[in-house]
Amino acid sequence: MKYRFYTCDVFTDTRFGGNPLAVLPHAEGLSSKQMQQIAREFNYSESTFVLPSENGHTRQVRIFTPTQEVPFAGHPNIGTAFTLARIGELGSLDDETHIVFEEKAGLVPITIRKTGENLWCELKAPEPLSIGPTLSVELIAAALSLSPQDIVTRTHPPQVASVGLPFIMVEIKNQTVLENCHTYLPAIEEIYRQGVMPDLHVYTQSQDGFDLRARMFAPLDGVPEDPATGSANGALVALLSHYKPEQDGAFRWHIAQGVEMKRPSVLDARTEKQAGVVTGVWVAGTCQMVTEGNIEV
Repeated sequence: MKYRFYTCDVFTDTRFGGNPLAVLPHAEGLSSKQMQQIAREFNYSESTFVLPSENGHTRQVRIFTPTQEVPFAGHPNIGTAFTLARIGELGSLDDETHIVFEEKAGLVPITIRKTGENLWCELKAPEPLSIGPTLSVELIAAALSLSPQDIVTRTHPPQVASVGLPFIMVEIKNQTVLENCHTYLPAIEEIYRQGVMPDLHVYTQSQDGFDLRARMFAPLDGVPEDPATGSANGALVALLSHYKPEQDGAFRWHIAQGVEMKRPSVLDARTEKQAGVVTGVWVAGTCQMVTEGNIEV
């Protein structure tokens, strides 16, 4: 049987930049095993499978990496909303359109806005910030082929954070160190043996017009490096907001990722904080359509 698919580049206004995504807008009839096989065939960091809503919202969306299904991810939501809008699945778009995806992590509200010839999409994370275990500077440095002196711990130690999907947040001292990061598998496997999935989101303060520069490595999940990771950056800005001394406020970040992969990506993230608690996390960007076709199953 043939299934229609589309691919788009997410978090970029330039085709062949950003993070590629495969979208099957009508995935009814596919088993979980078949979805996993298709995701492995595309071999992108994620592929999405769109199904009719089960609870009265816009659509149900399932997200697969090359190795497993995940409950939530950032660029798949942005790219799926963009694709459905571009191919007319969401009907006539107003200047601002609001949709909701049903996912394993919960409901993901998305705002779609026309900006000239582009569509700008912003998701709200489905879960509040959760903070997990810390890891030793020495182990994280080894996993990234760095020295312990390259890891910055003024704001937080290497620490797990999530707004729907967990990542280890690691601040490093500058962009030169960021460019020099590469994963060292024995140390990655040691993190996993300690009971933590070694998906490493590494960032530094930017020196070139962005607030942050980031890279994300998930080698045990079939993603040696990801060009743009909305779920990780959402968790990062939530963690940074948590550690801010302000009890209340709205905070924004302009983030670059994927530069070292020659797939530059731009993500805009924001948070709100009330009474010392992070109450909302949003991640936004634009996309470009790339291909369409049919896949035989």
